[in-house]
Amino acid sequence: MLTIYHNPRCSKSRQTLQLLEEQGLEPAIIEYLKQPLSKTQLKDLLGMLGLEVRDIIRTSEADYKDNNIKDPNLTDDQLLDAIVGMPKLMQRPIVVNGNKAAIGRPPEHVLDIL
Repeated sequence: MLTIYHNPRCSKSRQTLQLLEEQGLEPAIIEYLKQPLSKTQLKDLLGMLGLEVRDIIRTSEADYKDNNIKDPNLTDDQLLDAIVGMPKLMQRPIVVNGNKAAIGRPPEHVLDIL
């Protein structure tokens, strides 16, 4: 099953969705700001992406700066809790295809998992 964790206000997310549709694909669309991911879902995504928690955190977000998320002493669990509580912190979009995932930055990255 093909899924995109999508923010319709993000240009890269819209471009990635359009790219998938141009490939004739109809992914399940999860607007993660309306339906935040659980800690377990985030851990699963990280496993599929092959990334660490800090790798999927948007450091340009106000929530990142205002809540001292850059603190190197924060544990992975604390960082995951931060993303659950402030989903804007998560890189977007993320596309999942079976047990593989990719961040659509740039959108063409997702073609590698199709």
